[in-house]
Parts: sequence; structure tokens; C-alpha cells
Amino acid sequence: MKCADFLFRFRRLALIVIFIVAFWAPWERLGGAHPGSTWLWLAGTVAAMGLLPIATSTIVVIAVATLVLLLAALVRTWAAAYLGSDVVYDKDLHSERVVAEGPYRYVRNPLYLGTWWLTAALSILMPPGGALFALVAVTLLIVAWVLAEERKLTSERGDAYTAYLKKVPRFFPAMVPRIPAGAARPNWLQGFLGEIHLWGMAITYVTFAHRYNVTILEQGVLISVGITFLMRAIWRPSIPPNS
Repeated sequence: MKCADFLFRFRRLALIVIFIVAFWAPWERLGGAHPGSTWLWLAGTVAAMGLLPIATSTIVVIAVATLVLLLAALVRTWAAAYLGSDVVYDKDLHSERVVAEGPYRYVRNPLYLGTWWLTAALSILMPPGGALFALVAVTLLIVAWVLAEERKLTSERGDAYTAYLKKVPRFFPAMVPRIPAGAARPNWLQGFLGEIHLWGMAITYVTFAHRYNVTILEQGVLISVGITFLMRAIWRPSIPPNS
């Protein structure tokens, strides 16, 4: 199996393993200690620096994380609405066409950007060492995925994709669209259903953040993931021809 296909096929499993290890963070449990959350560590650090009182810094950390999670949900839903959730979650890497609509006019990898933002938002619930591990591991994975996909798309799509690479940034979104809008129209329902787990997590943060209870937020995240597996079991959009 080629590198690009291998990395793409097992991308979800890789993320699941990273998140499990990051939340568990066994290296921080040596000696029977129970590690605190990155949320409280960040809030305490800001307070210790004299920038904000501890109560205020605690609110600021969760508020920023909530905004980042909402941004991740919005961007991934927007991208999935144009690319198609069937393609987004298919185990195979599709290189039959170059999607250059919606968020893809501003940045080449909006889905991976959303995944990184999701990781950052969830990292506040992890122990500090687990949060660092997750951010580094997901960053390295995303870079590997993107480089592998770019090689495959360049070899198969040729000049059309090369021209797109030259105009649109890889990771840091442009302030204005770098290419003209086309005729494609988004399927918002499919995009939303495909990313419903992110919206469930965002709702959990918005609803329960004021409780300052990491366990409640973790339970909300797990429920959101469970709902997603249920949705995908009963809703399987077919991949359209020539997609």
C-alpha cells in the first residue's frame, strides 16, 4: 500500500489512539498521582503571572477554548458541505477532482485545520503532558497527511492542482479568497450531519463550561462521539460518480 493511501486509510484510528493516550497520560500518573487538567494549569499560570485573577483566568481559558471549538465546527462543516461528508470520511483518498470552492478558496486544508483546532480545544481537558503530546502528535500527523496527499494529487491531477497549490495557502487561511468562486453549491445538511460530533462538543462547552467541571465536559465529548457513530450507522450517503 502506498504511503498516501496508508496514512489516509488509518487517519481516524491514529487520532483515536492519540486522544486516548493524551487523556490517559500515563507518564503523569507515575507514583499514583492524579494529574490536573491543562485548563486549571493554564488558569493558574496566568494568575501566577499577575495578568488576571484566578477566577477570571479560569473563565478566559474555557471561553477561548469554546470559541476555538466553534470555529473548528464551522470550518469543518463548511468544508464538508462542499467536499461531501461521504468523501471526508471515506477510507480511500479521492483524487478524481480538485475541490476549490467555499473554504478551499482561502486555505487548501480546512478540514485538517479544523482537526487541529478541535485538538487544541479538547486539550484543556487533558493533563498538561497529555495536551502537549496531543498537539505535537496531531501536528506531525497532519503534516504527513498533507504532504502525502499533495504528492498524490500532483501526480494525478497535474497542472490543475499545481496551479491551485501556487495560489492558495496550505495551512494559514488568506484574508480574501485566492481564486474565483465556481458554480458548485454546498450541501449544508450533509456537512452538518457529517460534523455533528463537533457541534455536540461545542454545545457541551457552551452549556456546561460555567460548571468548571472537567468530568462533565469529558462526558459530553464522549456522548457526542457516540451520537456520531450512531448517525453514521444509520446514515450512509453514497459517493456520487466522478466525485
